[in-house]
Amino acid sequence: EALVRGMTTYNMQHGFSEALVRGMRSGFLGDADYHHLTQCETLEDVKMNLQETDYDQFLSEVTVVTPSIIQQKATEKMVTEFQYMRAHSVEPLSSFLDFIAIEYMIENVMLLLKGTLSGRDVNELMEQCHPLGMFKESTMRLCTTFDNSPKGYSDLYQTVLVETPVGKYFSEILAEKSAMLENAGEVRNVLEEVEIEILKNSLMKLYLEDFYYFCEEIGGETA
Repeated sequence: EALVRGMTTYNMQHGFSEALVRGMRSGFLGDADYHHLTQCETLEDVKMNLQETDYDQFLSEVTVVTPSIIQQKATEKMVTEFQYMRAHSVEPLSSFLDFIAIEYMIENVMLLLKGTLSGRDVNELMEQCHPLGMFKESTMRLCTTFDNSPKGYSDLYQTVLVETPVGKYFSEILAEKSAMLENAGEVRNVLEEVEIEILKNSLMKLYLEDFYYFCEEIGGETA
């Protein structure tokens, strides 16, 4: 009776997600597929060979195939499948998937900050953001619209540190760099004095530590 009861509830929370992963894994390109791709002489040949795989539809609406288009469409396919899995997951899997996306969110926020400080166009920056790290578009655009004034940098502080999903990591970094965060101008000084890449690496360190402790808390063989 106990065995039957265990079988009826086995993997009850994550069974559907596991089935999705197994199904997606079966769609991975195999050695034979890659061998056929190496024999292609043109990108149209690549498109034709992919029609025999699970990638048969991701270039169906493309008239002119380029390497960048292939990369873009393949990334969109991956993100769509990832978001579908996230939408059908429950804790702690949902938080685990969120942690995976946070890395790309950090990349996107840093891209927006760096581009804004360099005076680049916001639409160009948005196009370069990784789709897996996208969050509320209005918030992302606000990261690029602050004025070069104390109030403007105060708005930036509130936008980046409060509104974005990675706000807590920015808060920790800026708290280390400035003891007077209530002074809006200090945020500007931190962003200008600290090299963007150093700031980015510090954010990634905090994120990875947070992810590590989360996995340790869950436990299991892969923790």
